[in-house]
Amino acid sequence: MRRVVVIGGGVTGAAIAYDLSLRGFRVTLLERGSAGSGTSGRTHGLLHSGCRYVADVEVARECYSENQILRRIAPYLFEKNGGLFVAITEDDLRYKEFFLEKCEEAGIPVREVSREEALRLEPNLNPQLKAAVVVPDGTFDPLKVILSFLASAKKYGADIRLYNEVRGFRVGGGEVKAVKVLDKVSLREYELEADFFVNATGAWANKVASLAGLHVPVKPSPGVMVALDGRIGNMVFNRLNKPGDGDIIVHHRGTSVIGTTSWVVSDPDEVTAPKEHVELLLRRGAEMAPIVSRMRVKAVYVSSRPLIGQAAQTGREISRSFAIIDHSSEGVSNFFSIIGGKFITARLMAEKMGDVVCEHAGVTAPSRTAELPLVPYWHFYG
Repeated sequence: MRRVVVIGGGVTGAAIAYDLSLRGFRVTLLERGSAGSGTSGRTHGLLHSGCRYVADVEVARECYSENQILRRIAPYLFEKNGGLFVAITEDDLRYKEFFLEKCEEAGIPVREVSREEALRLEPNLNPQLKAAVVVPDGTFDPLKVILSFLASAKKYGADIRLYNEVRGFRVGGGEVKAVKVLDKVSLREYELEADFFVNATGAWANKVASLAGLHVPVKPSPGVMVALDGRIGNMVFNRLNKPGDGDIIVHHRGTSVIGTTSWVVSDPDEVTAPKEHVELLLRRGAEMAPIVSRMRVKAVYVSSRPLIGQAAQTGREISRSFAIIDHSSEGVSNFFSIIGGKFITARLMAEKMGDVVCEHAGVTAPSRTAELPLVPYWHFYG
């Protein structure tokens, strides 16, 4: 049985561990903290319909397809509350026809509704809104999704090692021989040998790859999110315009989360939430839902997205799709990195990474993650 080490315990690493375990690999997953302690655990919890990215029809279509797959394989994980894209200004209104055309091209079912119906559905929206479109968004608890993928990986034999931090690699003969690990609970250092190594650490991908003398063209792009002390709606509120700062409010459990800003940094471990970003989110959120200005802020947090790109000023210009890097071009034949993507596309990213590993290993087993039900998250600790 071929051995694979997956580095990163966010949703992408968890999904990869599950995919490869299903295909018959002996998988060990290493995560330096708790499950989802990096970017994945700090998302706003949006089950994308794809509508946010309709300017790129293929990405939008990809999101909607994964939206439907996740609803099917784990219906208990998602609140199927739908979403509304609303026009507040004349500029928003001008975007509407382009938006509707691209949604149709991407095959995403949407429905324009009157202002009266939109306000009936969501009374806390701005009563002066100029247009509204219902879309198939949803919401989720990020940790529960991650734990479901990890529980599914465990069911098929994966060894999940949380609080095990990668400190280096032993490289020789054109391949990685072993990963050097610190068990942060026992404070034991050890080496773990494998046939293949998958770097699924997202915004930290270049930091991890550099330990093996390799490079990953990832752009860590932090975004601030503001959680309100109370839930102000049911459906997801989206601004009917191209993606920008403070253009979405996601509601789940007892809170509403306003997202997000975007900029680029060199080190995802050295990020704080600028005060002016918080103020901007609250101001923009109040444009969609005036009640925001009367709400207490419950929490402010930052998530660093692993975007693909060579040079960007804000992070908005960088592709939201994903890339798999085969480091054979750098002289290491059994080390792969995956960057980009979104939380909702983690299953698809895992399938494609699984295909790459299988090709190198001479394994013909297909991915089955789109058909098999996920194991419920509560089984991870069982």
